Amino acid sequence: MIEIPSDLHPDLVPLAFLLGRWEGAGVHDFPGSEKCNFGQSLTFTHDGRAFLEYVSHTWVLDDEGKKVRPLESESGYWRIGADRKVDVTSSRDEGVVEIWTGELAEGKPQIDLVTDAVARLPFAPEYSGGKRLYGYVNSDLMWVGEKATPSVPLRAYMSAHLKKVVDPREWIADLKDLPDDGIAFFK
Repeated sequence: MIEIPSDLHPDLVPLAFLLGRWEGAGVHDFPGSEKCNFGQSLTFTHDGRAFLEYVSHTWVLDDEGKKVRPLESESGYWRIGADRKVDVTSSRDEGVVEIWTGELAEGKPQIDLVTDAVARLPFAPEYSGGKRLYGYVNSDLMWVGEKATPSVPLRAYMSAHLKKVVDPREWIADLKDLPDDGIAFFK
């Protein structure tokens, strides 16, 4: 179920499905980089202004699914116009800043993005652009990222399946209506 916070800026209602903390796992595979499974924690928040703030952390997982070491981190801001155009600014820990532009699909919670501009620090790895697809599917958030470098044409390199994480503190307000013994609730 998608909840729309009462203090969410009206322009952001079409992006409300992104809000919250998401966690899950995915696959990373790109020539010249380590092929691995990874874990991810992704958070979309808002403060009442006309953008969503996001922060993503990924880490390499071993064969048992345990954290080995950090993989990538990025953060940024998402905006949407009246014409369903989505614009994202992001920066990554490896020294890359991107401007993404795209569109929210008609009638479904799916966003296609492509890089409009890329800036790299001198030590950053080669990177010339990318594409991303985000979708809300059966209450889960799924995404796939593609990237290109001067020596590697555009290709998929990361994808993940994330589930929304619910903080138990959000449920406390609902508990005040339960009977003291908790059993009568089920009768």
